[in-house]
Amino acid sequence: MRKATAIAHPNIALVKYWGKRDVALNLPAVSSLSLTLDGFRTRTTVEWGADHDRVVVGDTRASPQFEARAFAFLDTLIPDRPPLHVLTESNFPVGAGLASSASGFAALTMAAQAAAQRSLDPTVLSRLSRQGSGSACRSFWGGFVEWACGEHEDGSDSHGAPIAPQTHWDVRMVVAIVEEGPKGTGSTEGMERSRATSPLYEVWTQQAQADVDEGREAVRLRDLDRLGAVMESSTLKMHATMHTASPPLMYWKPATLEILHTVFSLRERGVSAWMTMDAGPQVKVLCTAADAEQVCKAIQPFSRACHILAPGPAAYLDHGP
Repeated sequence: MRKATAIAHPNIALVKYWGKRDVALNLPAVSSLSLTLDGFRTRTTVEWGADHDRVVVGDTRASPQFEARAFAFLDTLIPDRPPLHVLTESNFPVGAGLASSASGFAALTMAAQAAAQRSLDPTVLSRLSRQGSGSACRSFWGGFVEWACGEHEDGSDSHGAPIAPQTHWDVRMVVAIVEEGPKGTGSTEGMERSRATSPLYEVWTQQAQADVDEGREAVRLRDLDRLGAVMESSTLKMHATMHTASPPLMYWKPATLEILHTVFSLRERGVSAWMTMDAGPQVKVLCTAADAEQVCKAIQPFSRACHILAPGPAAYLDHGP
């Protein structure tokens, strides 16, 4: 029996992805820009040639729904596969708007491909993982990553690509966890509802590429205020499509708003701190390494937990001790 273990880190979109041009292939309607984070990680082991299919999350058998999703993806990834045992664990809340699906499907893709003794080229892995979770395609690289929406119908040109390494810029992402439970409406359902019913969705897609171009240049120049401004604009435009969907998608909680106003107040006092959010109540704040403790202290009263995370590394195989 062959076995492989991979570790991948979540990534947080600085310029957002929200909506799909092809649901079956997980092809995004817009390009996006992200930062891979250190500290949070998913570790996944795949045993090749087990007696039956099984997924264990931590020390508990996964739900039938989770197993069905995982093995449907593995059937797409490796159509002639034998039965597999999958053991996965994350050291941060899952399904709560912290990109657990990105690190989860990235780690699963790498471990499964290694167990099958197939290509571990990160571009190939990125393209494959996208079909399990779109944002997983960005977690194969450390640092700053761009995911092009692509033009080909088969999705061959839609994958992550690095634009700056982990060591490029000494920034921090301060992650404020407002709620640890899973969100009420999943991202795929939320995207489709926004696309189909929000009057702002078309405007969102029309402006997305310009935001990516602006964000990429800000990363190149290490211009935090410039990156922060486009990051906040992208976040608020994305959530505007949710708020104006029918019925509306309101992931924000009272504590979310308290944190947002605290971030705005910090900037008024001269601290370069900029917020971003995904589909969930959690708030992430981009700032310099020197300001991270001050930012965390300011938003801590409204958070269940506050984590200071540096730029993270690429996904990798874990060969053990």
